[in-house]
Parts: sequence; structure tokens; C-alpha cells
Amino acid sequence: MSSLPQHLDLHLIRILYLLLVEKNVSRVALKLNQPQPSISASLRKLRELTGDPLLVRGARGMVPTQHGESLLKPAKRILDETESLFVKKSPFVPEEAARTFHIAAPDYLDTQFLPNVVASIRRVAPNSRVAIHSLAPGTDYLGMLSDGEMDLVIANWDEPPAHLHISKLFEDPIVCTMRADSPYARRTAVDAMTIEDYLNLPHVAPSQMLPGYHGVIDSFLARQGHHRKIAVESPYFGLIPYMLTQTDLVLTTGRQFMRFYEKTLPLKTFTMPIKFPPMRFYQLWHQRVHQSPEHKWLRDQVSQAARTLAQN
Repeated sequence: MSSLPQHLDLHLIRILYLLLVEKNVSRVALKLNQPQPSISASLRKLRELTGDPLLVRGARGMVPTQHGESLLKPAKRILDETESLFVKKSPFVPEEAARTFHIAAPDYLDTQFLPNVVASIRRVAPNSRVAIHSLAPGTDYLGMLSDGEMDLVIANWDEPPAHLHISKLFEDPIVCTMRADSPYARRTAVDAMTIEDYLNLPHVAPSQMLPGYHGVIDSFLARQGHHRKIAVESPYFGLIPYMLTQTDLVLTTGRQFMRFYEKTLPLKTFTMPIKFPPMRFYQLWHQRVHQSPEHKWLRDQVSQAARTLAQN
């Protein structure tokens, strides 16, 4: 049995395919604009490589052997796939695109931010889908970005992963909120909360997003030598404002996040006695999609939603 050549000759595979389709050396020579002896020589080489006659005489001309017939589909597949390698990528036209965009984000974003992102995508790319993924404990968002299962991750980090591309979206000042008629809220002015008060009040906090990840609030407090009293942890951040209305709990979060709930719930927001840096939200993406037109477009929609938020 002959061994495979070190470098497969695509032209030879093309000749093999055409010989099996045309079943005629002369017609293949005409199609390829080559002399007939050259095609005959290629057929001899193919026979030597495969150990099979490939084409034999039949009642009405040449016919493929059984082995030759079995090579027709693989040869066509190789030629098709090779051709697709060098097809110039068509430009991304969002109005015509029909793809799914995967975005991971926490639920403590401003209540209008993700709706604005979705509305923008739906308005410009109505045939595409949007899949919003939660950032739950154990979510391997780094692996999902690397493997292409996720297009973008939106969240806030003290130190975003260095190997990813990053774009800042917006900042959200830190405030402390509680039930307006709680004993502490009734006796204390919004700008009179002390550090001791803050640390000793019962806090509700989001569950850890990632193992070992304590969030920007507790990380900052630890660096200042402080530790707050967390009485409740919840993975459902959107429900926490409602917990405040029935308990003595206090919540430390972004000003923009609380704007929506302050309109409908009996809450009181205090000026922080500790100078927290604002929460900084970013979008992260992997190098593998950095130059992709559709991903650039998606990132533009997210950035525009962030700019709109800042203007309100």
C-alpha cells in the first residue's frame, strides 16, 4: 500500500474529483485548460497513490470503480472546505443578521441599562437573538469567553482580568439604603451616619459571584481595616430592596441601582460615612473576537447604552 504524500496536492484532488464526475480524460483536460497527457499522467499518479484503477472501461465509456465512487464525496468536501478558507468575510449588516448575542451580567446593574441594550439590538438587528446570562457563583466566564460561548461579560471588578480586553462603561456612586420608618432611619439624618453606625448595622449583601470573590464593598472595607456585619446574603439582588421594606436590614449599593426602587418603595438613602470609590462597570471580551465586525457592533451598542445612562 502506498504511503500518503507529505504535502497533499489540492490540484491533484481537483483532478480526481473531475475525473470521477466527468468520467472522461479529454473533458477534464478542457475544463482545466490543460493538455490531455498531463491529465493522463495525473490519473496514473492517483492510481499509484490509491492502489486502485479509479476509472475503468465500461459499455459506454469510462466508469468509476467502487473505490473510486467512494472517493467522490470526500474529494468534494475537501475542495469545498478549502475554498471556504479563503472566501473574504462579508461585512456585518445588523439589519440582515440572524445570530445570537450572548451577554453575561449581574442583576445589580441599573434597572434601565440592560433593557436599553436589548432595545438597541432589537431596533437595529431585529432578526438576531439576545441571550442574557447570569453571573452566578461558579460561572466560568473566563472559559466561556475563551471558548466562544459568551460574547461579552458586564460587571464590576476591583482588578479585571489582565488578559482580556476591557472598556469602561459607567461609574455608580456608593450609597447606603434602609427602610424609611426603621428606628435608625427615623432618628438619623441622611448625612449623619457614623462609621461605627454603618459597620454595626445589619447588612444584606449579594452572594459571592465567584469563589474567593468578596465584592468591591467588602474588599475596600478590608483594605481600610474595617468589617461590616452581614446578616443576610442573597443571590437575588433584585429582591433585596423589597427585603429592606420588611426588616431592619441595610443595603450598600450603587446610587443608580437604587433610583428605580426609591420611586416606589418607602426607603431612605444615607450619605456614606466611608469614602468608597464608585462602582466601576466594564465590558470584557476575548482577543478571539476583538476584530470581529459583529462583536465590535455589539460593544458599540453596550457603550451607547452606558452613555445614555450617564446623561439621564
